[in-house]
Amino acid sequence: MIIGFSIAAPVGPIGVLCIRRTLASGRLTGLLSGLGAATADAFYGSIAAFGLTFISNILLQQQAIIRLVGGAFLCYLGIRTYLARPAEISGPEKTGGTLNAYGSTLLLTLTNPLTILSFAAIFAGLGLAAEKHSYSSAGVMVLGVFLGSSAWWLILSSLTSLVKSRLHSPGLAWVNRISGLVLLGFGISALVSLYR
Repeated sequence: MIIGFSIAAPVGPIGVLCIRRTLASGRLTGLLSGLGAATADAFYGSIAAFGLTFISNILLQQQAIIRLVGGAFLCYLGIRTYLARPAEISGPEKTGGTLNAYGSTLLLTLTNPLTILSFAAIFAGLGLAAEKHSYSSAGVMVLGVFLGSSAWWLILSSLTSLVKSRLHSPGLAWVNRISGLVLLGFGISALVSLYR
């Protein structure tokens, strides 16, 4: 659980998106956005835990295409968020519902195949890779990663929901602009990294 929590906790594009969606559409939408990321973390954690080198090698070989898609999607979300009217003015954000909130962050998180390397490095650093583990212990490890990541998203969406009542239209407009610029920055960074 600590591994899952620590992988999820640094605020990156998914964190910004979760905060923005919580402010615009409520705690459930923000939480489901985070659970999409937690599912992707569990997927990549399972690849590292079960030692599925074939799948991880394919994902790492195709990372340029995956980064291109992820970077373009982040740029799209950034521009859309920047131009969005505050939820208080425009009513609840039309995101396509909770399934869209979950699915979009799942796909966005899956566009970062380097997450496999993070899990592999952490598992190896803790000596978990050197030991012989059964499928059940690997499964428990992946469940822990999912639960730890989910705990972070529950905390983030809950805290954001508490702050929401103190923000009014001008504050929400600035949240949209700042969130949009941050997401756009992450998207541009992902696209620029293709040329390094």
